[in-house]
Amino acid sequence: MCTMKIKQQFSFVLVLSVLLLACGGEEKKEETALRPVKFMEIGFLGGEKSRTFSGTARTDKIINLSFRNSGIITQFDLKLGQKVKKGQLLAKLDNVQARLAYEQSLTQLNSAASQVNTAKLSLNRIRTLYEKGSTSLSDFEAAKNSFRNAEESYKSAKRGVELQQDQINYGYIYAPEDGTIASISAEIDENVSPGQSVAVLNAGADMEITLGIPESIINGVQDNMDVVVDFTSIAEEQFKGRVSEVAPAVDANTSTYPVKVIVTNPSDAIKSGMAANVTFDFGDHDATKNVLVVPAHAVGEDSNGRFVFLVEGEGDKATVKKQGIQLGNLTSQGFEVTSGLSSGQKIAVAGLQTLLDGQEVRLQ
Repeated sequence: MCTMKIKQQFSFVLVLSVLLLACGGEEKKEETALRPVKFMEIGFLGGEKSRTFSGTARTDKIINLSFRNSGIITQFDLKLGQKVKKGQLLAKLDNVQARLAYEQSLTQLNSAASQVNTAKLSLNRIRTLYEKGSTSLSDFEAAKNSFRNAEESYKSAKRGVELQQDQINYGYIYAPEDGTIASISAEIDENVSPGQSVAVLNAGADMEITLGIPESIINGVQDNMDVVVDFTSIAEEQFKGRVSEVAPAVDANTSTYPVKVIVTNPSDAIKSGMAANVTFDFGDHDATKNVLVVPAHAVGEDSNGRFVFLVEGEGDKATVKKQGIQLGNLTSQGFEVTSGLSSGQKIAVAGLQTLLDGQEVRLQ
């Protein structure tokens, strides 16, 4: 009986030992699990040479077509995508009011011409009498003044006819340039006002991209700067571009500086309104400053000041080391580093709050 109790106690101790060893093995495995860490290599300010910004394509010359007179559209020979030639008649108004005013101006012109003839005959008659001494000088001068006034009235009436003829012409729309109809905003039999846009003509020979550049980059963008353009709707094809305009003032609506880029090797596949990506190569113009820069989110701070975690080692087993640094100005790429780091060193860029000095990590 005693022997059996001893055996049972020995079995219990053996099972308990196995369980303790198993638990100890799991704890040891957790201790050796390495935390994954993202890192980057430190470089000089301006090391990121290329920047890409989004824009919209459009022809470099867009003309809003409109009448310079009011009336009802009686002819409207326009369709979307229609190609037109310079001088081609595109639309016209009924021009009722303008034609009525033109006829009235013709009547006034005829009346003025009749007055000129009458004044001329009267002047000739009085001149003859004056030369014979049968009338006074004052009568002769009055006749000359009447003739001059009649001539001025005739000239004024003639200009009135020309102006009214222009009013009739304002009821016609002729294509000002060769181009393509991009949009239509009116219909036949519609009553329109002067200056009201009825269609849009894309008349430019070049395709341009309009985009906004932030303040931190704008000083690196120069006129005639070469860029690379690609379109989301035109896969696997890139185009060359050149900066044609750089605005000197910020756009209040977007808080960016408007810039225009001309596509120097355009294609028929590029349509007005397409979304474009424009890549600028800023070269090494900032790298000459030899100022190191670290991302703002990679910098921590404690009672001893600012610090980063240096990454030492490679691959699945590396070590992070807390490194104190001195910072300068904040730029678009991060903080300038005045001391504590050198180019080419690696630093952790995420999870600083959970890292410890000397901690072993796994690099991602």
